[in-house]
Amino acid sequence: MSTPTPIRGATPQTALPYTEQFERLKAGLPGSGLDWVDALREGGASAFAVNGFPTVKNEAWRYTNLRPLEKVVFEPAEPRSDAPGFDVLPTVRAAGTSATRLVFVDGRFRHDLSSAAGLPNGVEVAGLADRLAGDPDWIAGRLGRLVDVDANPLAALNTAFLGDGAVLRIGRGVEVAEPIELVYVTLGREDRATVFHPRTLIVAEPMSRAVVVEHHVGYGSGVTLANHVVEVDVAEGATLHHYKVQRESGTAFHLSHGAVRIGKDACYDSFILTVGARLSRNEVRAELAGTGGTCRLNGAYMVRGQQHVDTSTFIDHAQPHCGSREVYKGAIDDSARAVFQGKILVRRGAQKTDGHQLNRALLLSDTAEIDSKPELEIYADDVKCSHGATAGELADEQLFYLRARGIPKDEARGLLIGAFLAEAIEEIPEDTVRENFQALVAGWLAAR
Repeated sequence: MSTPTPIRGATPQTALPYTEQFERLKAGLPGSGLDWVDALREGGASAFAVNGFPTVKNEAWRYTNLRPLEKVVFEPAEPRSDAPGFDVLPTVRAAGTSATRLVFVDGRFRHDLSSAAGLPNGVEVAGLADRLAGDPDWIAGRLGRLVDVDANPLAALNTAFLGDGAVLRIGRGVEVAEPIELVYVTLGREDRATVFHPRTLIVAEPMSRAVVVEHHVGYGSGVTLANHVVEVDVAEGATLHHYKVQRESGTAFHLSHGAVRIGKDACYDSFILTVGARLSRNEVRAELAGTGGTCRLNGAYMVRGQQHVDTSTFIDHAQPHCGSREVYKGAIDDSARAVFQGKILVRRGAQKTDGHQLNRALLLSDTAEIDSKPELEIYADDVKCSHGATAGELADEQLFYLRARGIPKDEARGLLIGAFLAEAIEEIPEDTVRENFQALVAGWLAAR
């Protein structure tokens, strides 16, 4: 995968509280004492100590300012015994049906809220801390392999503190019929700001197929920082559908870095729906590392008030005969701000590449803002690539058409916004996930 430019020049003080926390806590983190785990963490801590939080002087963070994070002293989240019950946690499954769900509360795996019902042979799901304690050898050569901590400061911070999260292995040739759900519950505390750093590792072995759904939900009003890293390895001929919905509280900061490797004739299909958090960023870097691979990175976002949402993607066409498709659509209301940065790189020799990228945004108020930066960088001559970005208001003629038929103005606006976002959600091939996401859009519109 292409290596981004290392970030330099951040104020050293931004890293100091976290380097002090690391020195204080590292001996008690899961897997401490394993040479490879210690080396991984030390590398992450060292990289973050040099770089600190990225600033707007770095091109990748030009439109997203993390100064609000620098002004808050975040303390590591402590274990919690309280949490919503299993039956009220989010799911894409119908009520009363069994499901495989791993539940994490403030970054820690909760056995009592989780279930592994109905998994076929050849599929393993576990908490990362449990895996480090019981069977670390399998992940020793996989954890940290796809992430460059020198070039990604927040991934470096996650690596320094990695301790828990989800580990999924879909065995060779196994097809998992029902979605595997990962539920990340953020509780926070009223008396202090808290931070946690979940790490997810998903390995889809050759010719396997699975659907993974991430739910990120917040309860309470404490200030929180969830700093996620997700590593996904989709091996030859495998298909992984990976969906995420983020609806944390209005006081939350949600930062996520995804690193994906797609093998020969493999398919990675992703959709991210963003509704919550005060400030959120979803960054996905995908490498098409084998011929015939397919990558789909799609999503939708709905923000209002003072929310800020950043979607940054990078698709690396490293081999010939590969295809990629990106469609991101958003609705931005009040004084909210959205950012889309998408880059497709076609390397020399990656002939017969087919890449498409589109970002469209609806501005629902005079103070809403969108910064869109689609990019193509092509070093092969036999390719078919396109990109585009549009932003605008609801069309007056469409509103007039609906109102002329007796539909009230607010209802007409809701219908048009819903139809606009539905075009993106229709990209989801899984019926249960698509219907669940459509219901969340309807709920956002109703609240509006």
